[in-house]
Amino acid sequence: MLGHLARAVAALALEAARHLLVPALRGRRESGRQRRRARAALAFLVRMGPIYIKLGQIAATRSDLLPPEWTDTLRALQDRAPHMPPGPTRRALERELGGPLGEVFRDLDLRPIASASVAQVHVAHLHDGRKVAVKLVKDGVPEEIRRSLRALGSLVRAAHLLVPRLRHLDLPHRFDEVARLLLPQADMRREAHQQQRVRADFAGHPHVRVPEVVPELVTTRVLVMEHVDGIPGRDAHLVELPRAQLARRLQDAVYTMLYMHGLSHGDPHPGNVLFTPTGELVLLDYGVTAELTEDEKWGLSSFYYACTRKEWAVAVDRFTRHFVHAGPGLAARRAGYERRMAEVLRHHFDTSTDRWSTVAYFADVNEVLRAHGCRYTTTFTKVELVFLSCEGFAGQIDPDIDIWANARRFTDRYSPYMSAEVEERFAEDFAVRAPTSLRLRERARSTLVAPTHMDRYFFPSAFPVFVREASGGRVRDFDGNEYVDLCGGYGPHLLGYAHPDVVAAVTEGVRRGQVNGVGNLPEVELAELLVAALPGAERAVLCNSGSEAVLLAIRMCRGARGGRAKVAKFEGHYHGLSDQGLVSSWFRFAGERDRPEPVAGSHGADPAAVAGTLVLQYGDVPGLERLREHADELACVLLEPMPTSVVALDPPFLLALRRVCDEIGVPLVFDEVVSGFRVAYGGVQSVVGVRPDLTCLGKVIGGGLPCGAVVGRAGLVDVARSTRDPFQDYERKVFAGGTLSGNSLSCAAGAAVLRRLRADPGVYARLEAGTERLAGALREAAGRRGIACRVSARSSIFSLTFSHRPARLYRDRLTGSDFKATIALAYYMRRHGVHLPELHAFLISAAHTAEDLELVADAFAKSLDEMTADGFFGV
Repeated sequence: MLGHLARAVAALALEAARHLLVPALRGRRESGRQRRRARAALAFLVRMGPIYIKLGQIAATRSDLLPPEWTDTLRALQDRAPHMPPGPTRRALERELGGPLGEVFRDLDLRPIASASVAQVHVAHLHDGRKVAVKLVKDGVPEEIRRSLRALGSLVRAAHLLVPRLRHLDLPHRFDEVARLLLPQADMRREAHQQQRVRADFAGHPHVRVPEVVPELVTTRVLVMEHVDGIPGRDAHLVELPRAQLARRLQDAVYTMLYMHGLSHGDPHPGNVLFTPTGELVLLDYGVTAELTEDEKWGLSSFYYACTRKEWAVAVDRFTRHFVHAGPGLAARRAGYERRMAEVLRHHFDTSTDRWSTVAYFADVNEVLRAHGCRYTTTFTKVELVFLSCEGFAGQIDPDIDIWANARRFTDRYSPYMSAEVEERFAEDFAVRAPTSLRLRERARSTLVAPTHMDRYFFPSAFPVFVREASGGRVRDFDGNEYVDLCGGYGPHLLGYAHPDVVAAVTEGVRRGQVNGVGNLPEVELAELLVAALPGAERAVLCNSGSEAVLLAIRMCRGARGGRAKVAKFEGHYHGLSDQGLVSSWFRFAGERDRPEPVAGSHGADPAAVAGTLVLQYGDVPGLERLREHADELACVLLEPMPTSVVALDPPFLLALRRVCDEIGVPLVFDEVVSGFRVAYGGVQSVVGVRPDLTCLGKVIGGGLPCGAVVGRAGLVDVARSTRDPFQDYERKVFAGGTLSGNSLSCAAGAAVLRRLRADPGVYARLEAGTERLAGALREAAGRRGIACRVSARSSIFSLTFSHRPARLYRDRLTGSDFKATIALAYYMRRHGVHLPELHAFLISAAHTAEDLELVADAFAKSLDEMTADGFFGV
């Protein structure tokens, strides 16, 4: 520490002498005191090494805090810091790459094109002709970083001990957090890994690029990547895009990384960003990154969302729970803390939004935390640094930038609720187009909670359709508007509404009396059809819904497995409304991507049900080893073989899962409530050739009436069959029952549908052809307009989301989805005669004609044009 301090004093003395004495001795004056001071500071930072240069880089972006002479001078640190001469550069590269440069590169310029705090960058060509950038950590930098951090850490600790009035700041802890962020920046292997992750996150993004890494040419000190020509960040004024829009793109990219991806570039200063002439951003240098867990992403998003809604008490609670280490005395002073923090939030997020300053915001929040003996979490410290750097650079690009307005725009895009401006836009439209539906909406609100449409969880319908009649693939509302329907009751109406076979069966069933609770012929006939249709099935138990079927299947497996209770399920797979079926099903996730953790799908869920769930990822074969780890606890493994949330099908994974379940003796349960008899007559299992032990069914098998079933091996299903000995039943059997289970009306309707599908197997080929045709038209319409839109479709099931990210995992699909545009799309499509649910999945039926699908494609194209004109797309 003493050596470092002596070096700092010497450097300061030298620059002071130059600043004060040299101009006088030479008898001439420099242009301006501020510029002389800035040059002295620049020289001092360079002499002190990479950590100090890094501080100078951050300072260079703060034109709101420092005079222009300072920021202009310190910008040299962003890409024009001192570099190694050609000789040492060559020796360092050959040492790292293990041979002469000529063996690796066709040519390499030993003069760097950029040099910053840690590394310098050279241009080269590989022997295959690719132009690459070669990033080399300068000699001595890793050691210098460690020495500087040790010395600075000692100084901070000394100040903490010797200056009592600083102790409440907890400076040693804050410094350690920053040090952990800066230490890895000289490790090129780690940087390459982070760069590849960010590149994958931005794959397909309309205006953000990340250079591709050449993995075989990465060492601890060398990183070779794709070379991208561009305009340096300091020359943003040369970009052919309005300054305000370019600054907004930078802010949007950083917010996307923090809020959506959970992995952010940690140092977005001008030296780490290039621009293409048309305004694309090229993000460079991943030595410093900020990473948030799923819980922290949720906390950050929910906090700022509460602020945008001006719910200050909610915002304080969320911020404190997720990002504050509470001091021991906070509980006793909680009311005062919450009041002061709410005042700070109200001031910055409401009163002074036209003068938004991230620096002032963090300063005020810090003051409240210090006054109550609290501090930020490590993650929020990183987030603070990213926000500060982003705001500084964005402010340089556009001095008039409205940070808060841009943040509101970003938040608005990813909110699952319709924004006020969109709602107002459609309120007038539907008041003319569908006044009766609006009157019925208001009438229903006084008595009805409708969780499947008006009051839908997360995606309520602001303008619900009230259907007067439906037939084929269309519905008509009470105002005479007719729509091509892409909801299909969320799946039951595979043959379309009011199919003649179903109408006849239900009419006859009503005439004969709706029988339930006693034996009836349709009940037997439906069970026979189900068992005959599913490969390897032997028994069926009927119930009233897919949710009930899942509950029964889990209970049967627990009974057969001697009371073992834990259930393995997959993230993003929805299994009905039960507490366990909802675990990690939507919107809220926890844990790493390859080791997800269970999280409740709803407020009010039983914590024991959540804790009793093992969560895996669909398609992750190595992750199936976790089943072996928990084999002695598991009752069953439950999944959608073709998850409808992303419309994906992975036969090799399903085969691997079947093998593991056989090896560990755990029942495999397929939830084919959606896919059963929709994807194929025997369900997904008949397509991929994988036989589950139990299958849960619903929707299609009821023909539009409530119905569910568990179908499968006799050894499991018979656990629900009585022994005719009440004592044995209690000890060895599980209860399955329901007043309307197997009722004659539902069973007759379902049997009619299955007989029609069995008699006309060509229906599936026609559905598949229609699916491919419509999906292609939707993709083509979006692509032609340059709109980032992901359409996944298979076997009449569609998933559409406005996002640049491919969605292998459900959490990927959600993070980055433009909810505002997706919700608005449903109402724009309504204008053009299409009823699209506000959810992100929709269905076609066998009743939809080629003309219907053309109308849908045309409505989609027109809606995109109208949404573009209304400002939904583009940053």
